[in-house]
Amino acid sequence: MNHTELLQTAGDILDSAVDDFVAGLGAPSAVAKGATDFATQVDLDLERRIATELVERTGIPVHGEEFGGPSVTEGTVWVLDPVDGTYNYSTGMPLAAILLGLLVDGEPVLGLTWLPLLGRRFAGHVDGPLLVDGHPVPPLDRLDLQAGVIAYGPFNAASQGRYAGARRVDVVRALSSRIARLRMTGSTGVDMAYTAAGVFGGAVAFGRHAWDNAAGAALVRAAGGVATDLGGTPWTATSTSLVCGAPGLHEELMAVIGDVVGDEWGTAPTQPGTNEATGGRP
Repeated sequence: MNHTELLQTAGDILDSAVDDFVAGLGAPSAVAKGATDFATQVDLDLERRIATELVERTGIPVHGEEFGGPSVTEGTVWVLDPVDGTYNYSTGMPLAAILLGLLVDGEPVLGLTWLPLLGRRFAGHVDGPLLVDGHPVPPLDRLDLQAGVIAYGPFNAASQGRYAGARRVDVVRALSSRIARLRMTGSTGVDMAYTAAGVFGGAVAFGRHAWDNAAGAALVRAAGGVATDLGGTPWTATSTSLVCGAPGLHEELMAVIGDVVGDEWGTAPTQPGTNEATGGRP
C-alpha cells in the first residue's frame, strides 16, 4: 500500500473503534503502572482489536503501549496508543485520543490522532498535506513565539531523572513572559495534533515512548512544522522527548529552552524499553 491507502485503511480501523472508546469514558484502572499511571480495560481491549485489524488488513506488525511488539527502530511497524491521556479519560475529561503512527527504521512517516470524545480526526503523512476530519488544510504559517500558545507536558516539580521537575519549572517560568498563553492538557496526542492544526503554536513533551510521540511528529511534519527532541535533533523513535512547533516559533522556543538549561537537555538517545525516570506521565 502507498501512504494514501495506508491512511485510509488505518482511519477506517480507528473509526470502527470510536463507539467503544466513547462508551468507555470514565473507565477505572485495570492495570496499575505507577502512583498515578494505569491502563483501563478499554486500553487493553482496544489495543487487541485495533492491532489485530491492522495486521490483517495491512500486513504490518504493531507495537502497542499495553502489549508491546517488534522493535520500533527496525523495519516498518505501527505504534499504537489506544487511549492517550488515560487519566483524563478515566476522570471523564474529553481530552483523550487514539494515537497511531507508522515508523520506518524509526522514522515517523504517517500519523493518525483521533479525538473520539470531541469528534475530531487528524491524519497525514510526512509529504503532506495534513487532513483534519478528512479535509486537507493549508500548511502552517510562520509564527512568532510571543503570539503563540504553547502546550507543556505534565510533571512533578520534585521529580528527578533526565528532565528534572525543577528545571521544567524553570523553563515554564521563562516561557510565561515570552508567549501568549501556556496550556497543560494532559494528553501528548492532543498537544501535537493541535500544534499540527495551528490551534497551538508549539508543544513540549518529556516522554520518550514512540507510541506517545510518533503520530504527533508525523502530523506536525505533514503540516509543514518542525518536530525535534529537546536537544534540537529531528525526532525519531530513539528520541527521549518531543518538541513541535510552527516554522519560526520552534526555533524561538528552542532558544528559550537553551537559555534556561544550556546543554543539560542535549540529545542523548536511549533504546526503547530501557528504564528512565521522566517525572510523571499524562
